[in-house]
Amino acid sequence: MANKKKGNPKQSSAFMFWIIGLIAVIIIGFIFLANGKDKDTDTAAYEMDYKSQPYLGEKSAPVQIVEFGDYKCPVCKTFEEKFFPSIQSELIDTGKAQFYFMNYSFINVDSIRSAKFAESVYQELGNDTFWKFHELLYDKQPDDPKYEKEDVFTDKFLEDTLKEIANDKDVKKVVSSFKADNSEDHWNKDMKIADELGVSGTPSLFVNGKKFEGNTIDDLVKMVDDAAKEK
Repeated sequence: MANKKKGNPKQSSAFMFWIIGLIAVIIIGFIFLANGKDKDTDTAAYEMDYKSQPYLGEKSAPVQIVEFGDYKCPVCKTFEEKFFPSIQSELIDTGKAQFYFMNYSFINVDSIRSAKFAESVYQELGNDTFWKFHELLYDKQPDDPKYEKEDVFTDKFLEDTLKEIANDKDVKKVVSSFKADNSEDHWNKDMKIADELGVSGTPSLFVNGKKFEGNTIDDLVKMVDDAAKEK
């Protein structure tokens, strides 16, 4: 009768080593998950600074919606054309919410250039002209597949676009401000807020500092209504 072999002490030690290692990995994973939840909670409670930001709607509105956008982003163009009109009619015009636009310029140099130029429009010509320019800029965003090139939103393109809604004197004022980099601080402020919120794409919406995770206008209306009740 064959003798039963005894277990190899080295194999047992190796097995225990891997078990302990696996437990350690699981524990570390739970720690990261807990930290992630805390970060999400902090992001959800973010105190948004709306000062000196272009907006639509009544100042008395109980809820603030922020869109982070990129003028070079084709999805933002679709949002502007297809989704925003419902926000306008159901939330802004009804006095339920104010709507703000902040820059998250991440695609290429055209994104940054157009964002800073739009900021100059806001600073020099005011809120109403900014929104006209904002809408026009998305409307003029090319559909050509070569659009990703970085030479579309040139200085001349932006200046010519502004000329469609402003007189020569006002255009010169904006161009002068833009070339003097007067919009740099305002753009940096937007980018800093976007970074602190963990924005990674556009368009991204936040309602009273909480990220909108829904997909439909009904989802957004519900979030706005719930936010109003929390006040």
